[in-house]
Amino acid sequence: MSTEFNPIQSDYAHVIHPLHHPSAHQDPKIWVEGRGAMIKDIHGREYIDGLSGLWNVAIGHGREELAKAAYDQMRQLAYYSAYVGSTNLPTTHLAEKLAELCYPSINTFFFTSGGAESSESSFKTARFYWKAVGKPDKIKFISRMKGYHGVTMAAMSATGLPTYWPMFEPRVPGFIHIESPYPYRFVNKTPEVSDGIAAANLLEEAILREGPETVAGFIAEPVQGAGGVIPPQDDYFTRIREICDQYEVLLIADEVITGFGRTGRWFGLEHYGIEPDIVQFAKAITSGYIPLGGIGVSDTIREVIEHVPGEQRWMHAFTYSGHPTSCAVALANIAIIENEGLVARADEVGAHLNRSLQELEELSVVGNVRGKGMMAAVELVADKASKTPFPASAGVGLRVQKEMTKRGLFTRAVGDTICIAPPLVTPIETIDQLVQIVGESIVAVNPGA
Repeated sequence: MSTEFNPIQSDYAHVIHPLHHPSAHQDPKIWVEGRGAMIKDIHGREYIDGLSGLWNVAIGHGREELAKAAYDQMRQLAYYSAYVGSTNLPTTHLAEKLAELCYPSINTFFFTSGGAESSESSFKTARFYWKAVGKPDKIKFISRMKGYHGVTMAAMSATGLPTYWPMFEPRVPGFIHIESPYPYRFVNKTPEVSDGIAAANLLEEAILREGPETVAGFIAEPVQGAGGVIPPQDDYFTRIREICDQYEVLLIADEVITGFGRTGRWFGLEHYGIEPDIVQFAKAITSGYIPLGGIGVSDTIREVIEHVPGEQRWMHAFTYSGHPTSCAVALANIAIIENEGLVARADEVGAHLNRSLQELEELSVVGNVRGKGMMAAVELVADKASKTPFPASAGVGLRVQKEMTKRGLFTRAVGDTICIAPPLVTPIETIDQLVQIVGESIVAVNPGA
């Protein structure tokens, strides 16, 4: 005898969620519909999507153009392997389009199913490159605290958020972390240079400690996302590029969050006037409608891949690399971003978002408001003058998050930092409503603010 389906009970009984623990899943939202910048739960209540799903729904929810692109491609050829010896039209068109949009020195691409696979592909490609050019000892990677690069084993080892590590130790050897540039809290111990140069010089120090002959790559997000939306100082990445060039270290740009318009540029390092050797992407390439990620490699790296002997080939692969349906959806998504001018819109509306959020700095518990384009953060502190954080036991960020949800805004807090990254199509009036809810929620948790 069948019983009536109870989604909550079935979820509790059968689903393991990302970052799973039952204490964090007592009253989960069941999302059933999305339109534009709004999402609706099973009870019919609408919320502003304050984080674009998970930093990825750039063009907004419910776009029938992407559903049609998937349907049309599935009817014709839903899937076939793109292993060497085979290809398909959407994959080829997408790679050609990315060559047009991406950094000038990056013109060839390998496709994955998401960001963590892209990180793994970057690490393997960097090691391949150095072995192929006769420097096989260059195997180590340097990343930054507060950086997020995924949570598969090597990606987790690069991720600089220690809460992800303990229950999966030991981490993959050969991954080293340096301090984040984090302008609000970075302590410059060499005041004869700017904070940005001092933060970048930590990379040089780490390379010299490890031995330049052992370091394959440095991986960094143009704006650290999951670590709390941290744009670097303006002169940081120029110096990073110089250091990587000096010591023959590949610069890997993790653009999984910053790619495809989020910061008001197609790719985040464009703000700083440099190019990486490898760029990795995912999320907004399809606006999250279907999984897809990838890496792009410089022409220099591509030449090495193309000209090694067959027995030394780039022996890396995924079943779903170059998935025809995913690539077709990506092409339709990119067309919308172009046709609706969403990159320029992210720059313009993002400036309004950040200006509006900065007005919250009048509150006594708002220590720092920061952002780039349509990604921003509000960091809460117990004491503004000393930048002293609230004790973790106070759970201030989580309490503010719950107040925001009550008021119709759904987003995430990283500790006591509220992260904001709405879809690029979010109307100005919805942005203003979002900012109002953030302010009201902070005051509700901290009445004296």
